[in-house]
Amino acid sequence: MITAQDDVLTAAAIARLAGVGRAAVSNWRARYQDFPEPISETGKSSLFSRAEVEAWLLATGKADQLAMAGRTATGTQALDRAAAARIRDAGIADLSPAQLLARVMVSLIPEWEDQAESAPPTLLDPCCRDGGMLMAAADRFGSRVHLAGQDVSESAAAEAALNLRAHPQNLSYEPIRVGDSLLDNQLGEHLGTAAAVVCQPPLDAPRWPADELSDDPRWVFGVPESRDSELAWVQHCYAHLRRRGIAVVAMSPRAAVQPSGQPIRAALVKSGVLRDVIALPKALSPLPDAGVHLWVLQRLRGTPSTAVRMIDLSEVNPADVPQDPDAWKPLLSTPDAAITQAVPRRDLLDAGCELLPSQHVTVRSEVAANDLARVTDRLQALYAQAAQALPRYPTGCASALNTSVTLAELERSGALTIRSRDTTPRRGDLLVRTLGRPPVVATGTSTDDSGVAQVVELDANRLDPHFVAVFLRADAAALPIANTLGALSRDDLRRCRIPRLPLAEQRRYGNAFRHLAELDTMFDALAKVSASVIAQTMHSLTTGALTPDAPQTTNTDDTAMIESETSQP
Repeated sequence: MITAQDDVLTAAAIARLAGVGRAAVSNWRARYQDFPEPISETGKSSLFSRAEVEAWLLATGKADQLAMAGRTATGTQALDRAAAARIRDAGIADLSPAQLLARVMVSLIPEWEDQAESAPPTLLDPCCRDGGMLMAAADRFGSRVHLAGQDVSESAAAEAALNLRAHPQNLSYEPIRVGDSLLDNQLGEHLGTAAAVVCQPPLDAPRWPADELSDDPRWVFGVPESRDSELAWVQHCYAHLRRRGIAVVAMSPRAAVQPSGQPIRAALVKSGVLRDVIALPKALSPLPDAGVHLWVLQRLRGTPSTAVRMIDLSEVNPADVPQDPDAWKPLLSTPDAAITQAVPRRDLLDAGCELLPSQHVTVRSEVAANDLARVTDRLQALYAQAAQALPRYPTGCASALNTSVTLAELERSGALTIRSRDTTPRRGDLLVRTLGRPPVVATGTSTDDSGVAQVVELDANRLDPHFVAVFLRADAAALPIANTLGALSRDDLRRCRIPRLPLAEQRRYGNAFRHLAELDTMFDALAKVSASVIAQTMHSLTTGALTPDAPQTTNTDDTAMIESETSQP
């Protein structure tokens, strides 16, 4: 029987305690038979004894990872500033897609303008699950915010409470409420007073009880149809905002175009409440193979903006989506027309109020048939040249690669040094990256700053960077210790092996790898241009700029042969 909640930990709390991601804890449980067994199971959540976990961390040499070390005689926990910073600044290598989404959403909340308040401003999540959004807010604001949450699942609410209790900072928060927020709003005392609301409502709910709540005062923009539950959640979140308060709500793309939701979307746009619509990569979506949008709403104080900002980040790498306010500033202050467009509210209203960012940031111009023909001819020539550049290497000797050396040995010998992701890489250094992307060689440009988990400084007189990068990629891919997002820890990295070869041999391999990488980049660019030409051709056919009569193209037999050849391994 659990007698004190302070003495139990969820898996998420263990991760925060040790300064690692949840994936690391899952890995520990799978790999180490002596990892403490759960003392209780609550739905999908397992609870562990804090004492047993701390003892295991000490016994296995992971005590230096403890983010919360030592208790005072009164039972309070001491936290050194360096450990706190490590938690706040944890790289995305240790975060799940849900945690990444939470960070992105919380980063859209501005700093509180009124710091003279006697109590910290309130941020709430009415569908908090295990507290991921609240934890992201706690990581960013610490004691400068008061947190409140509710969830329909009792076990999820209990886990959220445990996670908040285990947070290293001295947080201000309320007990997590249990209940359906739409039918039984237990955060009603915050109606009209919350400084911020972050929420990921159930995006796959087929219905909501519209008939039971048809006269609810929260529906100031209209009563949603039974199939439009997300629009009910949007208004529920908005109802809790004070003046100038901000709500960030995760929405499905369906909610942006569903005909039954058009009147409510129009009311949101017309009133000026809807400030931004942001399309995110599918990798951050809680639904499989589906996109996710963020709707940013603000309770107005003064004249509303004349436009809604549409931001399309759906095609960017998830690692490049801003996760802090400073990262959003250049995107919003000097917007790229291909990513961000401020769309006048009247234009949205005239166009049926469909809120898909991709419809507003993609500008297609009409292209003449001769122009497309010239581009197509040029592409055919480039593909022919690229095919000629494909190398044909002779049969090798596998035994030459049998002798290997670990990166730990190379580090001890001074051939390389493994640095943190905050290290500024030099041209020729090795970048170990996040989200399953392979290691690359640093170019010395701004492109080196994206999604770096570790920086490996190489002695160019002893190691060829392209040789190390490719052989490290092969060894790292075979390791079972990579976390959910595919990034290696520093210890994992040190266990990786590469062939032990003289520098001259390394450079022979390195030159071959560099040439193949350049070819890969070239073919990737050709594929993107080809896709653009195909899309433009389809667009021109639909607008009448082109006719499908007598097309000049590869014959059917040739096309079938190409498809057959490219589909074979």
